[in-house]
Amino acid sequence: MKFFVDTADTSEIADLAATGLVDGVTTNPSLVMKSGRPMREVIGEICALVEGPVSAEVTAVDYDAMVKEGRYLAEIAENVCVKVPLTMPGLKTCKTLSKAGIKVNVTLCFSAAQAILAAKAGATFVSPFVGRLDDIGEDGMRLIADIVTIYDQYDHFRTEVLVASVRHPMHVVAAAQLGADVVTLPPDVMRKLAQHPLTDKGLAAFLADWQKTGQSILPS
Repeated sequence: MKFFVDTADTSEIADLAATGLVDGVTTNPSLVMKSGRPMREVIGEICALVEGPVSAEVTAVDYDAMVKEGRYLAEIAENVCVKVPLTMPGLKTCKTLSKAGIKVNVTLCFSAAQAILAAKAGATFVSPFVGRLDDIGEDGMRLIADIVTIYDQYDHFRTEVLVASVRHPMHVVAAAQLGADVVTLPPDVMRKLAQHPLTDKGLAAFLADWQKTGQSILPS
């Protein structure tokens, strides 16, 4: 499973990328707004920090404007993945950009039917939003199971399932159990994956015992 970090905060991305755990980045207009910086500048900097795909989202809603924005974003760096909404104009844009060799992330997916259309349109990634489904009383991970099952039936589907709107570590574990290709995580959730109270307790005990020996691993 690949891990993307879901933020436009370049300092967070640089810190997490140094661990070797980050395979890509996803952004959206809301995240770019929080950065307080010009979009092209932010995306360019992120693309220099990670080798994997960096999703940059169009803000237009009609086909012609989405294609223009998508081509513009794709020119920022080779690893830009243009993000389009799962609407009919968005799917048409996906087909056009994909045929031109541009990676496309079809976002705001909330049903298996929508995911089928994204795959047929040639999307590189489809982004089902599990947390937002959970918020309205639906089972977000059920959607992931459905999409993975459907995609597995067709060898010609190359679209990767990118689990988005992840709220906690168990979303990540469940997505991995279901065979999702990618999860995109807010920085705090990625860090929580490494946390466990027994790890902290064990480390504290080891360090206390070591201190009693009066030794140092490195020569003084």
